[in-house]
Amino acid sequence: MSKWTADDVPDQSGRTVVVTGANSGLGLEGTKHFARAGATVVMACRSTDKGETAAAEVRQSVADADLDVRECDLADLDSVAAFAAGVEDEYDAVDVLCNNAGVMAIPRSETADGFETQFGVNHLGHFALTGHLLDALRASDGEARVVSQSSGLHENGEMDFDDLHSEREYDKWDAYGQSKLANLLFAYELDRKLDAAGVDDVTSVGSHPGYSSTNLQYRGPEESGSWLRLVMMRVANVVVGQSPSVGALPMVYAATHPSIEGGEYVGPGGLMDMRGYPEVQESSARSRDEESAQRLWAVSEELTGVTYAFEEPAVAED
Repeated sequence: MSKWTADDVPDQSGRTVVVTGANSGLGLEGTKHFARAGATVVMACRSTDKGETAAAEVRQSVADADLDVRECDLADLDSVAAFAAGVEDEYDAVDVLCNNAGVMAIPRSETADGFETQFGVNHLGHFALTGHLLDALRASDGEARVVSQSSGLHENGEMDFDDLHSEREYDKWDAYGQSKLANLLFAYELDRKLDAAGVDDVTSVGSHPGYSSTNLQYRGPEESGSWLRLVMMRVANVVVGQSPSVGALPMVYAATHPSIEGGEYVGPGGLMDMRGYPEVQESSARSRDEESAQRLWAVSEELTGVTYAFEEPAVAED
């Protein structure tokens, strides 16, 4: 298998890339890859203080990095809308949107809008953000891409449309699997809707990082106070995990490789798809279920209040 590395990222000069969760882990490493290739990177971060610290780290390795740190709390739809409005005011277009941020296997909590947090942050926040930025993506001079970061654990996920927010029963890993399955159902349905509307200048794809050694694995044990799980995660990160820099490559590949087509899924092609260099892969049969995708789309519109305008924007008459 050929090794596609950070050195193979095509020139991104003149392009604007939005990365959610850009202050740490895969988002931070992806930001470095994009910046090194010449892109302007809008770092969408829940905490701008952490975002500025991360931006300083990026500039240590990419001295001329063009970075724009902005607040975007995916657990608050008002924050998502405000972020998108700010981006549209500042930039003529968005060329790449990486829906990367996420939470994993945390104790049950709710977002500002009353959604179960994993479903709310991992899926609904990104659904709303993509809808708000659709016009900016369509304004790209060339093909724009939306990359939805999923997980190999989407294969364990099931959509419980009767209890999406786990109000009757909550299992942190079931909720995580559902949210990661939702990421791919959304990615593929978005691509189908774009295609049906004749929008050929925006492409939607999915990706997953395999097992990458990041702080994401630690949040759940820390919030639940489980020192044993925390130790186990630390050991797994050392023994199994690959570096965040390599883990970010599937997302960057999906965002920039010239051969990528809409509806594809990119992940690491090494040991059990948990590590290695990026390649196009197959996701689960559930992730390709069009009926579930259409149902999820309708529910997501209802919950977020965000609808997608696939038709051409109206031109004001003189």
